[in-house]
Amino acid sequence: MSRILVVGGGPAGHRLAERLRHHGHRGPVTVLGAEPEAAYHRPLLSYVLAGRLTPEALRLPPLPGVEVRSGTTVTHIDRARRQVRASGTVHGYDVLVLATGARAVVPRFRGVTGPGVTVLRTAADCERITGASVVVLGGGPLGVETAAALAARGRATTLVCAAPHPLRKRLGEVASGLLTEALERAGVTVLGGRTVTAREPGGVLLDDGTRLPADTLALCTGALPDVGLARAAGLDVRTGILVDGRLRTGDPRIHAIGDCAEHTGRTVAGVEAAWAQADSLARILTGHDALAHRSTPPVFRLRTDVADVACMGSPDAFADPAVRCLTFADQDGGRYARLALRGERLAAAVLFNLPDAIASLGELHRHGRLLPSDRLGLLLGGPPRPASTVLGTPEDALICLCNNVQFQTLAKAWRAGARTVTALATATRATTGCGGCGSEVAGLCVRWERERRHDGERTP
Repeated sequence: MSRILVVGGGPAGHRLAERLRHHGHRGPVTVLGAEPEAAYHRPLLSYVLAGRLTPEALRLPPLPGVEVRSGTTVTHIDRARRQVRASGTVHGYDVLVLATGARAVVPRFRGVTGPGVTVLRTAADCERITGASVVVLGGGPLGVETAAALAARGRATTLVCAAPHPLRKRLGEVASGLLTEALERAGVTVLGGRTVTAREPGGVLLDDGTRLPADTLALCTGALPDVGLARAAGLDVRTGILVDGRLRTGDPRIHAIGDCAEHTGRTVAGVEAAWAQADSLARILTGHDALAHRSTPPVFRLRTDVADVACMGSPDAFADPAVRCLTFADQDGGRYARLALRGERLAAAVLFNLPDAIASLGELHRHGRLLPSDRLGLLLGGPPRPASTVLGTPEDALICLCNNVQFQTLAKAWRAGARTVTALATATRATTGCGGCGSEVAGLCVRWERERRHDGERTP
């Protein structure tokens, strides 16, 4: 049986190894991870910052029959010998899969490499945020989620972003303005149209000369696919590592998945897309699927309680003269929607504090289905769904809106042995979209474990 070597110990590499065994691969599978920790569910790091989950709760389940080497940095790929060198060791392969993820973009200014400055990509980075005051630089999703999480912990938090409002390019003027208001109500000071020009002891200097107190400066200034290893090995690289429909590079023995891969001309960040690629590649490598991988439509959702924000499709769709745009605005109620329709199908959407619409439109968008004629009813939805922590939750109650995971699906996975948040995420994909259901899923774990201990092996 072929030897499969996976470079990258994050969610994509972990998922691939698990699915390879699931689909019957009996040969050796080795995963090399650069971080010293065992694999964990990276998308929920903001929940650790907010104090809602412990780092231990994010750990992904062990991989039986898979050799996992943490703290192992790969330095070279020898394509001729089919070997990689890593941390003083050499590993052979028949099939090599690159799941190297992305690296943080670090801006250049005075003091950026000094003490009290950190990027936010790993669990170790979260531990570097110390002190009572924090400045978060960056108006993208990570900046918003980080600032909201730190404010929830009682830290004096300032979010500095170059645009007038965070996420302005993705959300548009109205929705990004509503997001600023929601962040400020949650205790975050938002400074739009500004940037940091220097890190000084105990503070940062802005481009207008303002000095802000800051025990820590958190850089949330974007990420780029980590392609250095692939480029050095002579593989084709554009933004990401170029792969074909079977997720192969120009070397047929080397594949790439996750944030580092560029498939059909684009890179797609996020664990849901990475897991979909891992699932497809596992089936391809085990002979279960000869078809090409099909990319999932892009969906973005903020992992924060300050506002329920989702985007579907590309923001460029709103500028397409072939689409019709529909807008719903309830600024007093803090609700907003903008839809781009191509024919009777959804090309793109921006949704703010419309959770039922997020679930419904997400399903229609994912499967390319026709929208119902009652657009307003679709946006406003029906009665709110029951809280999952209430005893007697209906079996069909929707817990994870992003991935359409019902209560009964989670209960079945629990009975099968998935008894942590990350185990349930692996089994059902709950929490792997926006992560907004993370606390609900954690509550179910606590509830079911308490019932099990009280009644013996009683299950939900």
